[in-house]
Amino acid sequence: MSQETEELWSRRFFLKSSLAGMLILGSRLMFPESAAAHSLPAGRLRLYNAHTDERLQVTYRNQSGRYDREALKDINYLLRCHHSKKVCQMDIQLLEYVNQVEKLVGQGQEIQIYSAYRSPSYNKLLIRLGRGAAPNSLHTVGQAVDFAIPGVRLSKIRRAAVKLRLGGVGYYGRRGFVHIDTGPVRYW
Repeated sequence: MSQETEELWSRRFFLKSSLAGMLILGSRLMFPESAAAHSLPAGRLRLYNAHTDERLQVTYRNQSGRYDREALKDINYLLRCHHSKKVCQMDIQLLEYVNQVEKLVGQGQEIQIYSAYRSPSYNKLLIRLGRGAAPNSLHTVGQAVDFAIPGVRLSKIRRAAVKLRLGGVGYYGRRGFVHIDTGPVRYW
């Protein structure tokens, strides 16, 4: 085989492989049937919604990486907008982000949720009231959560989230929570 043919074949192989990889990744994000179980901590969360006083202990992903749709529905319901009662499908990557932070610093502790999904109307109300909500908040599309873990310093939670580099991290020490989202990696 000539060098020119080898280079052409290598380029074609690279392009085909890249396309296949993007398709697999894209389909997993849009239709999360399973995750690479060996690369993620156990898919279990203990959640407490501070606004509704509801608790949920749930296994949302099994050891082989398959997501439990009923468990995800339960999580979506718990993380609903407490003002409008509307439910949103939360981003799977956000749940995995929360789970990884908790496994790094919380060691099975209950996660106190202060804000997860916010209906657009509730978000607009918060803006009008000067409560610091952003007009294009990722909370309104199920891609953000504000939380704390009892007994774990907020600074430690923030450091763990920043170390993971999976999205945005906001530190709200006076308000008593850390914000994480699955938007671009950024810190404030």
